[in-house]
Amino acid sequence: MPDHDPSKRAATLRELLQRHAHAYYVLDAPQIPDAEYDRLFQELQAIEAAHPELRTPDSPTQRVLGQVLDGFAPVRHAVPMLSIRTETDTTASGALAFDARVRRELELDDAAPPVEYAAELKFDGLAINLRYEHGVLVQAATRGDGEKGEDVTQNIRTIAQIPLRLRGVAAPVLEVRGEVYMRRDEFEALNERQRALIAQGARNEKTFVNPRNAAAGAVRQLDPAIAARRPLSFFAYGLGDVQGWEVPATHSALLDALAAMGVPVCADRAVVQGADGLVAFHRAIGAKRDALPFDIDGVVYKVNSRALQQRLGFVSREPRWAVAHKYPAQEQMTVVRAIEIQVGRTGKLTPVAKLEPVFVGGTTVSNATLHNEDETRRKDVRVGDTVIVRRAGDVIPEVVGVVSEPSIVPAAPSAAPRPRVRGEPFDLYKQLDGKCPICASAITREEGEVDWRCSGGLYCPAQRKQAILHYAQRRALDIEGLGDKLVEQLVDSGLIRTLPDLYTLRLEQLSALDRMGDKSALNLLERLQSSKRTTLARFLYGLGIRHVGETTAKDLARHFGKLDRVMNASVEQLLEVNDVGPVVAQSIRTFFEQAHNREVVEQLRAAGLAWDEHEGAAVEAAPTPLAGKTFVLTGTLPTLSRDQAKDRIEAAGGKVSGSVSKKTHFVVAGDEAGTKLDKARELGVPVLDEAGLLALLAPAAHR
Repeated sequence: MPDHDPSKRAATLRELLQRHAHAYYVLDAPQIPDAEYDRLFQELQAIEAAHPELRTPDSPTQRVLGQVLDGFAPVRHAVPMLSIRTETDTTASGALAFDARVRRELELDDAAPPVEYAAELKFDGLAINLRYEHGVLVQAATRGDGEKGEDVTQNIRTIAQIPLRLRGVAAPVLEVRGEVYMRRDEFEALNERQRALIAQGARNEKTFVNPRNAAAGAVRQLDPAIAARRPLSFFAYGLGDVQGWEVPATHSALLDALAAMGVPVCADRAVVQGADGLVAFHRAIGAKRDALPFDIDGVVYKVNSRALQQRLGFVSREPRWAVAHKYPAQEQMTVVRAIEIQVGRTGKLTPVAKLEPVFVGGTTVSNATLHNEDETRRKDVRVGDTVIVRRAGDVIPEVVGVVSEPSIVPAAPSAAPRPRVRGEPFDLYKQLDGKCPICASAITREEGEVDWRCSGGLYCPAQRKQAILHYAQRRALDIEGLGDKLVEQLVDSGLIRTLPDLYTLRLEQLSALDRMGDKSALNLLERLQSSKRTTLARFLYGLGIRHVGETTAKDLARHFGKLDRVMNASVEQLLEVNDVGPVVAQSIRTFFEQAHNREVVEQLRAAGLAWDEHEGAAVEAAPTPLAGKTFVLTGTLPTLSRDQAKDRIEAAGGKVSGSVSKKTHFVVAGDEAGTKLDKARELGVPVLDEAGLLALLAPAAHR
């Protein structure tokens, strides 16, 4: 029977409602029907209305309260909310690298036992600090800049998962840190409601791009009543300021303690041993990632022992004892609104799908490559289609394919109903009427080629800008200060039409450009002047010949010695160059067969471009002690920069690779060598220091 003492009855109801709310929202195991919960809630509301003095801050009735705010008050964090390092290597190597760093910092040798780690999920939401005083929630603040956040207490109180009073804890201060997020199903339901409101003519309503944005927007909503209608959830993962409470000795025990207090803690966590345990956890979560009811960025590894955490400390405001390990890109579905054609630096015409924006692999994607006409036709991508989009390599979004069966398309926030009549099959030549969309030059496609190309060469504005940027880059002519914005101004204003025009620029022309004063203009003119003295390899690379990268340019310069010999070489002669095959040879031959390209080269030479030229036979006779050897560089060498070491290895006939494999002959390691050194030891690849490398190079130094 209900207690007739209002004070006792209110206390009983608060305890009952908090217990049942925890079972419903946190444990997902409701113990009473919704109607019974509502009845108890209404009874408590009636008691508090009749006796306002009985209304407490931790009462379930106080989850939505307060007036609409003019803005959020700043909150200075008692303990800074720091970020953790992100490991973007999505393979097992990312976990191995972290474990190797930890062991190195702890000075553990190979015989030492594995380090124990707490592994958990990295939620895709908004970081929040919850401050409890004597067990009662008194303040909630966003991360902000780590030192100072915003007071969002009113909105956080609307999240039913977050306890307003901690169970069994009355410490003077206990700050719980975690992530506010939105479940995928709740996000879809929210957008359905938003679309219905928009269809009914509601103003100032919108759909949300992704769950994270929706969650962040709800937390920063000035009207707590609106925030209460947004379905938010919370997971705890750590602590802030603590006073009067003994923190457990391990991170895993801390999470267990938080769960015992009634704070939501994700069940997908584990205590693992060493690098192998981290790899296994990363693999296991990756396999179930799509089945999780919420989005994650990756997983987080933390050294489990707090004592070891304190020994490891921080670097650049990031803990050495924790890291976030990412996963490969995800796929999502959206709608193709148009197909446009982009012109690349070499004249390649690439069809690009203009998409209804969709959140894929950690960012909002509105454009995705279709690669070429043949690929677009093979996938039968047309305007209006619902397509699967993937971020290839976490860099270039691409259309994977068309969703042919409308019934399997989910109610994605950005996906419109599939049109009954599809667009026409893609035809690049027809769409462009056979002309470059930038310069109107004829487009061509060589026999056996999949790509259409603009024939405008260096005269096409789209190619011109990129050609200049390529020519000016550090590994080519190294013209510092000639960046994107300046090149855009130079080309758009008509000051530059071809590469030789760079060397006719005058001080008054440059000074008149936006954000270019006399000093900047003088510096650029000096860099242009100094770029005239270069190397044949840099010059060849700077021309932007298709398929000719830095290594091939060096091989050409080393083999032929003189520019004229390269320009006049037949395909057969080009095939004699190291690693030059039929495709590369034909590309070089085609480039120098075009009169306008030769004209550009001659104009550059007339402008004063020069380098030391050697007879081909003399170059070929030079010693190449590292011929056929592949090197990998890692760490910081005592006297040589990474580029200097690479240049010297290649000048001696060797190759420099970016990754260690069984085909690697030597790894050259300096200070702070990373995972490449570990990989070399694992594979038994010989490791050299700088002195060892210089010893190998010695024969090349005496030519």
